[in-house]
Amino acid sequence: MMLAVPGIARAQPSPTTVPSPSATPAPAQTAPDNSLDLEEMPDIGLDWPDLAAPSASLPTDPVPEPEAASQNQAPPPPYPPSDAEVAAEQATSDATRDALAALDPSVPLRYHTTLDGFSAVADATFYTRFDTLSVLKQGEGDRANIAQIRRRGQSDTDLVDELLRARGYYDSRTRMRLGVDAGTDPHVNVILGASAGPRYLLSNVQVFGLEGASPLGTDLRGLFTVKQGDPADTDAILAATDKLRTGLGEGGYPFADVREPVLTVDHQQREAILNLNVTTGGFRRFGEIKVNQQAPFDARHVAVISRFKPGQPYNQSDITDLDRALIATGLVSQVTITPQEGKTDQLVDLAISMTPAPPRTISGEIGYGTGEGARIEASWQHRNFFPPEGALTLRGVLGTQEQSLTATLRRNNLGRRDRVLNLELSGANVDQPAYQALTAGIAGSFERQTNLIFQKDWTWSFGAELRISDERDLYGASLTPRHRTYVIAALPTGVTYDGSDDLLDPRKGFRLGARISPEVSLQNGVFSYIRGQVDGSAYVPFSDRVTIAGRFRLGTIVGASADRIAPTRRYYSGGGGSVRGYGYQAIGPRDLNNDPVGGRSLGELSLEARFRFGSLNQFGLVPFIDAGTISADPWPSARELRIGAGLGLRYYSNFGPIRIDVGTPLNPQPGDSRIGVYVSLGQAF
Repeated sequence: MMLAVPGIARAQPSPTTVPSPSATPAPAQTAPDNSLDLEEMPDIGLDWPDLAAPSASLPTDPVPEPEAASQNQAPPPPYPPSDAEVAAEQATSDATRDALAALDPSVPLRYHTTLDGFSAVADATFYTRFDTLSVLKQGEGDRANIAQIRRRGQSDTDLVDELLRARGYYDSRTRMRLGVDAGTDPHVNVILGASAGPRYLLSNVQVFGLEGASPLGTDLRGLFTVKQGDPADTDAILAATDKLRTGLGEGGYPFADVREPVLTVDHQQREAILNLNVTTGGFRRFGEIKVNQQAPFDARHVAVISRFKPGQPYNQSDITDLDRALIATGLVSQVTITPQEGKTDQLVDLAISMTPAPPRTISGEIGYGTGEGARIEASWQHRNFFPPEGALTLRGVLGTQEQSLTATLRRNNLGRRDRVLNLELSGANVDQPAYQALTAGIAGSFERQTNLIFQKDWTWSFGAELRISDERDLYGASLTPRHRTYVIAALPTGVTYDGSDDLLDPRKGFRLGARISPEVSLQNGVFSYIRGQVDGSAYVPFSDRVTIAGRFRLGTIVGASADRIAPTRRYYSGGGGSVRGYGYQAIGPRDLNNDPVGGRSLGELSLEARFRFGSLNQFGLVPFIDAGTISADPWPSARELRIGAGLGLRYYSNFGPIRIDVGTPLNPQPGDSRIGVYVSLGQAF
């Protein structure tokens, strides 16, 4: 890069004004000869470490020495040492020197490194860079002899000077002092003290090629925030340059070329000049979308997935979002989006190259759970069976309590981004403690979904369902077996507001959702009823490591008695998704055989404290308490309230928290287990 090096600049006899080039200088243009021009300086010679990386390699080659200055150029006057530096020199007493001289130079010693006098000129980034690049710091855990310690210290004094110059302190001088803690195992103190000197300021900032405003009214020059009088700070200049590139890309300039900034330093006047050349490439609006032949869908469907329309101003964020959305379809393994010249000089076309991903998936699951028995599940999916994005999924379950077959057609991004059409054909034989049912049905829904790429505030769904169910349960005090057949038609509709900050691991905000399903049932006559349910949850952060979370759920069925409603359509509670500590569907009224019978109303409350720990907060402990009730009446009753409590363990992976909860019922009913264990992905709510 062209940014000049602090501390390697050549001295100049007097300040010089750089001639103003044209607004957009050509790269091959030769500057006029001027013997007083300030010289552009070479690179800093140090690669800043990636602070997010676990480690960084130290440079092995020394920083190159500056070239000899011209005989006509006098070196800059040395900056006088500060009082603190003079005092530091005097602090090395004769006793300390004698202690150093008494040490055997061949004996390895422990040592400790300290930076002294940096509080006014350094920040956290400075210290992090020093700790990462320092030869002394890297070897601090190992013993070294005096000669090795001195060599490492001299290398680090050069490093500190370079780091200070990058912040604008071009006259900085760093000195090393050694001290000894005497004893049976002597300890060497390595103190690096700095005299930073004055901070150089920018006497002139010249930006060429950013004149005027964009068609959107944006002041282009204002996108580069560095101005005259600012410190000659390398980090600030580079950050402002990156911000300028982003601003141009976000503001309609896909072909903008922002060159590396050039900083020229005048040691005589202790100031610097900054030059930056920019070619905007012209303001553009979105034109056509073009895809390669191997793409799994055509340009028209890509336009449906995109969040922009032809004629809208170009925005780089829209391109990034489209890239992620194409990958999220599961049909694309790699995407390259290249802006190209459009039909006119006001348009930009997008050439999109997509590498198809394997469209088929086969998955299986084998498990066993107390209260649920053994279970084997297998599924086959083709994600583009009905192009574009028409996924066909066949799923089968074979278990001690459930045997089922389901075929699902899911059409993603139907007509608009994140609009989904679902069609399902299913048949199942379910043997639960509450009922036995042999069912077959067809259902369809149209929904606006949320996802990890773009979490939406509002989602909704509406659909229709037709189901035939042959159900058996026990009736009356004598537990008489009963066999009834239901034909049920329903119109389920739901809406949800999500104001939380994360889909899988919310730490602040709240969620609120409502569902309603008018249903008509044919069983010994025709009758109707309405199922309704409201869910809410809230998340309150107390610190980076502690979040208090709570939820509630209320449900009711009005229009028919509990006994007349099919057992499969009643409310149940208990298990890992409702009241932990109790078995699945185990809460609520029970028959004389101690089997749950469900009810017309549901009420649930949960409260948990989420504590994080670990070096990266990657682990968590979650004490919780849940409560739930099921009633035959249309409103929940406290008479049937059951409470469970326990402790959960979390591991916060890259794709969401992995949850293990262990709960116990506090007021169990006869037959309830004393311990319940639940494992899943994502928080409980």
